[in-house]
Amino acid sequence: MSATRILVLGGKAGIVRKAAALGFEVVHVQKPSAFDPEVVPHCSQLLLVDYQDVPTVTALVRALHERQPVARVFTQAEAAQAVAGHLADALGLPGNGARTTRLLHDKPALRALLNAEGIGPVPTLTNPGREELRDFVKTHGAAVLKPTMGSGSLGVRKIGSVDEVDPAWAWREEFGLDEFMAEQLLVGEELSVETFSVGGRHRVVAVTGKDTGGGVVELGHVVPAQINAEELDAVRELVTAVLDAAGLVDGPAHTEMILTADGPRVVEAHSRRGGDRINDLVRLVHGVDLEEATYRLAAEADPLPGTCPAEGAAAVRFLVAEPGLVTSVTGVEDAESAEGVVQVDVQVAVGDTVHELRWSEDRCGFVMVRAADAVTADRLAREAVARIRITTEPLAGTAGGRATLGDLLGEVDEVLDPFAATCTP
Repeated sequence: MSATRILVLGGKAGIVRKAAALGFEVVHVQKPSAFDPEVVPHCSQLLLVDYQDVPTVTALVRALHERQPVARVFTQAEAAQAVAGHLADALGLPGNGARTTRLLHDKPALRALLNAEGIGPVPTLTNPGREELRDFVKTHGAAVLKPTMGSGSLGVRKIGSVDEVDPAWAWREEFGLDEFMAEQLLVGEELSVETFSVGGRHRVVAVTGKDTGGGVVELGHVVPAQINAEELDAVRELVTAVLDAAGLVDGPAHTEMILTADGPRVVEAHSRRGGDRINDLVRLVHGVDLEEATYRLAAEADPLPGTCPAEGAAAVRFLVAEPGLVTSVTGVEDAESAEGVVQVDVQVAVGDTVHELRWSEDRCGFVMVRAADAVTADRLAREAVARIRITTEPLAGTAGGRATLGDLLGEVDEVLDPFAATCTP
């Protein structure tokens, strides 16, 4: 009997390797700019085409499907979520379709839906003028600006008072943030909820605690989050309502929340597993690999075990450094030998450039630990990160302005909305 054939959009070689290791025949669609030769042995077919070129990828995938049908379309990448939903509809395949994947990629659309249905309402404006924004901040005390699409804290800025409106507006114009939204700044403990759905039934697998250090870029995560039973019940109720409203059918979802004084409120939600090594934390603590479980949907009615309780805790802390040219990296072996450490990954070396912390891509690596409880895991992760020192010196001749949103997206060869300028067949 031939293996079940699946289509995988984007992702690194390890993502595709997991699918192949489960026995699936993988058709992999990847942008030429992101091609990694290590993926080749794990694919039955490899299409090097920009999967955000919707008309082209739709025509190619339709032609392939007519000759050798695929059972499912999968992606673990945020940039490919809406395209995956579109292709599932175009091919008549099960899973999350275009409406759901678009809602969970389009932040104003999701917020409008939740506010209309009274699901954790949050005041918001889309593309306000400067005076509208000023009035909004006067009314709500503080706000956050962010792109209408995207992830990784890209283009997110807090406005703490009316006095900060003009500097934020000037930054928005300089950064090239043309399609944006303003929301009331939510204050409280930050969480994400890692769920897995089958046939429209949603199961909370884990709740992740987050640390941004008062900024917008995440500096650390811990599983399980340190919340009480009442807070957990409220979180479960809200995430179920959100996913029901969005129409999520199958697979993982990553829903970011803040525990405000008025109860939990959604920041945003995604039809994929969490990034930032959260899948590894969930696997270490709950024994569930949400990436593997996603692929198993192509062959199993319910790929998760009946229960997946937490056993201990795990945490990740990200490495950051002063902007400039890296002159030395020390303490890596010391961190690797620290208590509880399961992985150290330093992603910069001497001669590399460290940028200011604009989004998640500007972090310099991570340390992951495992411990008996969340408090200990968080402490051990912080202690291990502190052993690593990345020394930089300022770069000469950096005049010419800061990078824009377009510059940063260009570095990773992505657009925020692949459907904006195309008419799909």
